[in-house]
Amino acid sequence: MKEKEALFYSAGEDGKVVCELCNHHCRIKPGRRGICGVRENRDGKLYSLVYGRLISENIDPIEKKPLFNFLPGTTSYSIATVGCNFKCLHCQNWQISQYPHLHKGEVVGEERTPEEVVNAALVSGARSISYTYVEPTIFYEFAYDCAVLAKEQGLRNVFVSNGYMSPEVTRHLSGVLDGINIDLKAFTDKFYREVCRAKLQPVKDNIRLMQELGVWVEVTTLIIPGWNDSPEELRHLAQFIKGVDRSIPWHVTAFYPTYKMQDRPRTPVSSLRRARDIGLEEGLRFVYEGNVSGEGGENTYCPACGSELISRLGFGISRNLLKDGKCAKCGETIEGVWG
Repeated sequence: MKEKEALFYSAGEDGKVVCELCNHHCRIKPGRRGICGVRENRDGKLYSLVYGRLISENIDPIEKKPLFNFLPGTTSYSIATVGCNFKCLHCQNWQISQYPHLHKGEVVGEERTPEEVVNAALVSGARSISYTYVEPTIFYEFAYDCAVLAKEQGLRNVFVSNGYMSPEVTRHLSGVLDGINIDLKAFTDKFYREVCRAKLQPVKDNIRLMQELGVWVEVTTLIIPGWNDSPEELRHLAQFIKGVDRSIPWHVTAFYPTYKMQDRPRTPVSSLRRARDIGLEEGLRFVYEGNVSGEGGENTYCPACGSELISRLGFGISRNLLKDGKCAKCGETIEGVWG
């Protein structure tokens, strides 16, 4: 694959460049890479090392992202490269997100063009393309080129993101992006600093900015025992989301021990139920429990009359009673992307 000069960077002193793709704003010396491990300074120019080099291609239910108020019951053609701008201790995809750091900078992946990705999505019958599994901002140049072609072919575009892109990238992306699920991992800088090596505020800012720019936003919080599961923190999370827009769906999902966080137990269902109750008490219209099934917390209910509108089991839908985006019983408008 031909080398691809990166978007969103500026020249610094002594041959350094400043990457402006995300809120780390890495200052990169010649011959070195940014935190993500896949953007390299070559003689004063920044290059993406993962353009068109896909490590993963799958056809997923859109509910797996998770997006529940966005084309429910459809599939999404999902792609990723190696690399990530976070170093989460509990990353479930650490084998690919941290691949360059674990393999002395090696970058791997099957070569694809944007045309090949979009054609594969169309042939599969997917309604959207999802840029996912790792932080998609780190392969932004390829994601954006795919997204432009996808829009031309009538496909929707979805990011599953940690929400750490720069405001300039958020604005640039909003022109082709239809939906995004942003991880709001906790509501303390301590968590973001110690668990992710990042900061909280840029994520909050991007949730607000994406919503203002007209992108459909859903938010996910992985509930980790002893880290972010106190009633006080859950209430702060819910209050923040409501302050942006009470119609933003909040997914509270179960943690399972993985990667470098093996010292915590899996999240009990009771903790998810408590988080969901808090979200609803604070006035959110849609709160979903995730990574558990059969408990009813994954269903979509009418916020006005309480009718069960979309029944889910895992990533499957057994019933959808929405009618033109409204509750079939009381006529309440149910916010989302349904067409």
